[in-house]
Amino acid sequence: MSALIHPTAIIDPGAKLAADVAVGANTYIGPHVEIAAGTTIGPQCLIEGPTWIGKNNRIYGCSAIGTEPQDKKYANQPTELRIGDGNTIREYVTINRGTAEGGGLTSIGDDNWIMAYVHIAHDCHVANHTIFANCASLAGHVEVADYAILGGFSLIHQFCKIGEHAFTSMGSRINCDVPPFVVVAGEMSTPKGINSEGLRRRGYDRSQIATIKQAYRTLYSNGLRLAEAKTALAEMGKDAPYLDCMIAFLERSDRGILR
Repeated sequence: MSALIHPTAIIDPGAKLAADVAVGANTYIGPHVEIAAGTTIGPQCLIEGPTWIGKNNRIYGCSAIGTEPQDKKYANQPTELRIGDGNTIREYVTINRGTAEGGGLTSIGDDNWIMAYVHIAHDCHVANHTIFANCASLAGHVEVADYAILGGFSLIHQFCKIGEHAFTSMGSRINCDVPPFVVVAGEMSTPKGINSEGLRRRGYDRSQIATIKQAYRTLYSNGLRLAEAKTALAEMGKDAPYLDCMIAFLERSDRGILR
């Protein structure tokens, strides 16, 4: 056994771990699990498969990764979890595999910061560079796009989409899609503006942020019906390609946007 694997850890012979993967005390890693170089697994974790975990991830103690979906229709099909590179997954995080009905895959991208007690349910797809504060929870089939931030105790209803650079405040309860750039807050969440500070941190300049604010007003404050707002945003987007993600999001929103 590698010197980086604690002697009390149990690694199934069917698991494939890179030579430098570290595994803490009393962790169990089951068959059909692959873990790439540079990843560390804390103590008392449970990792089941089929699960693929990329490079340089840090998974803290007592997390349960790749476990069966919490779906009564699940009938032991070989569904998957895939996690990219450079993610931080803190204590007691739970991430379930997909379901056959939902496409068979739960996925986490790269460089995500997932704090303690977060739950990511079956068939969710989390992109890159997101932040999930403590106890944020995704129901099944949720999509979270790049650079989105979920405040602590945010609860996202199944099949919802959270757009790029969106921000949910602490305790938000979200049952519709949240478009890119938008901040939502409240127990039954409502739009409150755009994520200006987050955009500044990511290199958007004053002119771009002003245009995104104008796009927000077009969508929420000008009294336009959604179809009219989409037409106006498409016109704005001709000179502001960074609005493309918002325009595309509105076109593929299934549940309707939070409005």
